[in-house]
Amino acid sequence: MSGDGPAQHAGAGPTGEEGAAAQAAATLLPGAAIVGLGADDAPAALRALSARLREIGAVTGSFEAAVLRREEEHPTGLPTLVPAAIPHTDPEHVITPGFAVAVPKDPVAFGEIGSSGQRTIWAELIIMLVLADATSQLTALQNLVARLQEPEAVRRVLAASDDADLERRAADWLAG
Repeated sequence: MSGDGPAQHAGAGPTGEEGAAAQAAATLLPGAAIVGLGADDAPAALRALSARLREIGAVTGSFEAAVLRREEEHPTGLPTLVPAAIPHTDPEHVITPGFAVAVPKDPVAFGEIGSSGQRTIWAELIIMLVLADATSQLTALQNLVARLQEPEAVRRVLAASDDADLERRAADWLAG
C-alpha cells in the first residue's frame, strides 16, 4: 500500500494492530509468483498455487482443501476489464499472510463472484489472498478490487517474463 491507500489515512481505515495486519497482508509473499501456470480449470490452478504456498511455508496442509471448498461454494472470478480471480479461504489455514499471484498460460475458467458459479470468468490473472484475520481480508479485498480497475497496470503485471519478474511487477502494482 502507498500513502494513498485508505489504511494510511487517519480515521479512514484500520489502525494499530489492524493496520499492521492489513499492511502485512498487502505483501506479495517471496517465491509465490508463477508465470505460465498450466491449469485446465480453477481447481488445478488453486492446487498449483496452494502447493507453491505450502513449499514456501506460508500455509498449513489444510489450506488446499479449504480454498478448493470455498471456491466451489463462493466463486471468486471478477468481470474486471482484465478478468481476474481472487481465491481465498479462512485464516486458520495461514501461517504467513500475504498474496500469491499467477499468470496462467491460457485464461482459466472461474465462476463469477456472486453468481454461485452460474457465469464463467476467464481469468487472465489469479491473485490468491493468504490472510490471517478477517479484518485484513476485507481491507485487502477492497484494495485489490480497486487495483484491478487499472487495466494498464494489470497488463504490465501480465507482461512478466518469468516468476522473478512477475514477483517484482506484482509487488510494485500491489504497493501502488
